[in-house]
Amino acid sequence: MPKLLPLPSASAETSTACLVLVDLVASTALAQTLPLPHYMALMSEFVQVMVLSFEARGGQVLQHQGDAVLGYWEADQTVQASRAALESHDRAGRLGLAGLLGVRLQLRAGVASGEVLTGMVAGQRSAYGLPVNYARRLCDGAQPGGTLACCRVVRELSAQLSWKARPPQEFQGFGTDCEAFELGWPTDGAGQMHMKVD
Repeated sequence: MPKLLPLPSASAETSTACLVLVDLVASTALAQTLPLPHYMALMSEFVQVMVLSFEARGGQVLQHQGDAVLGYWEADQTVQASRAALESHDRAGRLGLAGLLGVRLQLRAGVASGEVLTGMVAGQRSAYGLPVNYARRLCDGAQPGGTLACCRVVRELSAQLSWKARPPQEFQGFGTDCEAFELGWPTDGAGQMHMKVD
């Protein structure tokens, strides 16, 4: 007898959103060198700080798995989402427990926007759609300490953020000619928000 596929949740809805994915660099090496309780405590502090900093910028953390955190913003909050992505690098670098353990944390970040389907899965809000996957690819393609964004995000940025086009990227599932832009703060640091969430 064929298996029945689950129907979409009645509460699922389509929206245009901005997704930010941040991922720790070399977390496997940390897991191999730190005692497991220390590694778990460090990951817990990292996730907590990302949740608080994303929420401070109006976002919502949809999910986190180990060393990766996915945040969601409505499309009209793309600038705030991009700022949160940029700020995440400094926040990770200033984690108190990392300093006590003598380790330096670095992130990669990806920012993408577009149409997604959101709904409750196992009691937690989740998002599905190409922007989620593209944010993952952008994150994977960023340099340690870097933030890559798609062209749709860049079109929404204010003068308080800067961007620079990268050469065409090859992203799994998206082809060999993918657009990506390196995000950054202006040289005067305008637009940065210094909140103590860690």
